[in-house]
Amino acid sequence: MPEPLPQPLFAPPWSSEVTSWSGTRGRLLLRREGSKSVTVEMQRCAAGRLRNSYPISARDIEVRLFGLASSDELTTALAAVVAAIHSAEAHCRKVVYAVESNGAHQGRISRLATIAAAEAAGFRYVVDVDVAESELSLLVSEPGWVTEVDIDLEHVPGS
Repeated sequence: MPEPLPQPLFAPPWSSEVTSWSGTRGRLLLRREGSKSVTVEMQRCAAGRLRNSYPISARDIEVRLFGLASSDELTTALAAVVAAIHSAEAHCRKVVYAVESNGAHQGRISRLATIAAAEAAGFRYVVDVDVAESELSLLVSEPGWVTEVDIDLEHVPGS
């Protein structure tokens, strides 16, 4: 059984309202002062559509956003969501954002603009995968402790 999904808390100027939440999946409305709300879906990768698509960790979280009008809005919202997830879930190794090959998930934002917006929010492209309903390009955001490299090649960690 995957780890329970924590409810993220957003720092001002952001606020959120949970519309549904379970142990492994959640949906909320995210608002920034003076802006319309964006729908955010989060799910443990181990319990969702990506569970057999790439090497996942028990605390990885897939994020999906809906209702965005521009790539700038996507970048800003993704950055806020990642910050809130890492604040609520210190052991999350990867926040995953999947871009559909046909770009249908973001409506007016093209696939390439969606990828560029995610990269501007700190994500990096990892791999293309096929799931039952579509082909996805997976991008991940990882905290510094996951990507740190010990340059001291003479030192064995833990010794």
